[in-house]
Amino acid sequence: MDTLEDGPTCDQDRLADLLQPVLARHGSDPLRLLQILRDVQDDLGYLPPAALTSIARAVGLPRARVEGVAGFYAFLHLVPAGRYRVLFSDNIIDRMLGSEELLDRLCNRLWIEPGKVSEDGLVSVDRTSCTGMGDQGPALLVNGRPLTRMSAERIDRLAELIRAQAPLEDWPAEYFAVEDNIRRRDVLLGTRWPAGEAIGAAIARGEEALLAEMSASNLRGRGGAGFTTHVKWESARRAPCREGSRARYVVCNADEGEPGTFKDRVLLTAHPDLLFDGMTVAALAIGACRGLVYLRGEYAYLLPELRATLEARRRSGLLGEAICGRPDFTFDIDIHLGAGAYVCGEETALLESLEGKRGVPRNRPPFPVSEGYLRQPTVVNNVETLCKAAVIAIRGGDWFAGLGTRQSTGSKLLSVSGDVDRPGIYEYPFGVPVNQVLKDCGASDAQAVQVSGPSGTCLARHEFSRRIAFEDVPTAGAIMVFAGHRDMFEVARNFAHFFAHESCGFCTPCRVGTALVARCMDKIANGHGSQYEINEIFRIHRLLHAASHCGLGQTACNALFDTLHKFRPAYERRLRSLDFEPGFDLDRALAAARQMTGRDDPAAHFEPTPAGGR
Repeated sequence: MDTLEDGPTCDQDRLADLLQPVLARHGSDPLRLLQILRDVQDDLGYLPPAALTSIARAVGLPRARVEGVAGFYAFLHLVPAGRYRVLFSDNIIDRMLGSEELLDRLCNRLWIEPGKVSEDGLVSVDRTSCTGMGDQGPALLVNGRPLTRMSAERIDRLAELIRAQAPLEDWPAEYFAVEDNIRRRDVLLGTRWPAGEAIGAAIARGEEALLAEMSASNLRGRGGAGFTTHVKWESARRAPCREGSRARYVVCNADEGEPGTFKDRVLLTAHPDLLFDGMTVAALAIGACRGLVYLRGEYAYLLPELRATLEARRRSGLLGEAICGRPDFTFDIDIHLGAGAYVCGEETALLESLEGKRGVPRNRPPFPVSEGYLRQPTVVNNVETLCKAAVIAIRGGDWFAGLGTRQSTGSKLLSVSGDVDRPGIYEYPFGVPVNQVLKDCGASDAQAVQVSGPSGTCLARHEFSRRIAFEDVPTAGAIMVFAGHRDMFEVARNFAHFFAHESCGFCTPCRVGTALVARCMDKIANGHGSQYEINEIFRIHRLLHAASHCGLGQTACNALFDTLHKFRPAYERRLRSLDFEPGFDLDRALAAARQMTGRDDPAAHFEPTPAGGR
């Protein structure tokens, strides 16, 4: 990592030398602005103003637009963030495993405060929402690389390595070990799928027959929304391209930012060829010539292997021109890295980010199938959905429809974490009871199960007989288990802060509403809560659900709504008053001033006006 002095004396020639290879690698393409910014930051350590000015000039965009993009993403820094940037996962599961105590321990060893850079500019320590390592936490990122199974001993060693300025390559390899932890295999994970087999089967069937098989399978999206896949593909195939172009696109949403979810990480590691086969099958079905994988920034460490897999597929004729010997079938795949924005898991925000913009969700309609990437017909599917599509191309739609339930066909990958003996990935046919999942993972004392992350559903003990299926309990894949000794108020409070932190800020209801909810939760936690705050949370929940621009705000209070109904005593035992009580104690805040002036007379104290007084 190079360094660069910024300001009036900045060496413009040296800056140009540093930027030139990055800009050349990306063709100075404004669509690749986020990738350019990431690469420049990798070289410089942060994004100084002079670099933003040079990048804006090179890509032909207003400088304000470039700085706006750089300021939107959590992993991009406009000021120095230290040679070692340490980010602890703030997922509730990591907190349950002691991440906060470990963060404090590291800060004490390094003599720094959380969220600040050390005086010598060497290191900063902070929190990030989730690293996708809930099955092997506590986890953290150092300069974007994940470290798992942190302990007090490892934290002490970490501090020594940072103080010694040891390069990451010299750190113990076991710190960086990321395991798949596949605990139960079914039709997808329990079968070997040779690269290209799905493409050959799809070509043999032909486009129309392939779409018929997808229809027969009744495959529904595995990202949470559950939209029927063949309808999405049919719509994109038949949607007209704009301005005489024949361009259609297949986009893989690999931005699984929902806390508690890590199934896509395992598929990307263990079955990358199956994913790329699925994307190629989708391309054949809709007539696309290009595919894009949007990979979450926390999974940047997977990029070299994924690119190597793509290159091997090009050499074997599974990507590029004349795929599998079919002269009219041309398709290739590129990978774009995110930079720490949960909202980019929403498909239209993801498309905006792919186009080098801030990840702000679009108005819908139009939907991506008619106006997606570059306003052309685009299919956006989740990693697991595309893997299932490849399997259907091989085995057929009727075979797939025979698994699971009538409305929820096939199998589902579940990311199980929390108070369990065996956290990891479990694959079941749809319709499995929650009780069965708890038994298999060793959850002997579960009081609550949060399904599908903070935006999903919280189940209490009396609901554990319910089934994982779209017609009962739908899920994007996260199963977080909380034992009887856990405080469900603190779980919900963590979720409230997650949404307040991850709101993109575009619409006022979400930007303000999520912050107000987090403040209400903090006020209750600090002993100043009353029934007023409970009522306020319900009121904001209704407002967010009705008025937010996208699903982030609409689902932000789901966990609070559920826990207030099912675990209300966890809230009520914190209430100290039946009436409204200010959360800020002005008289206590004036104590320092009284001490400095030597006054403690009645006139130096603040007496609040009684309710209803003037």
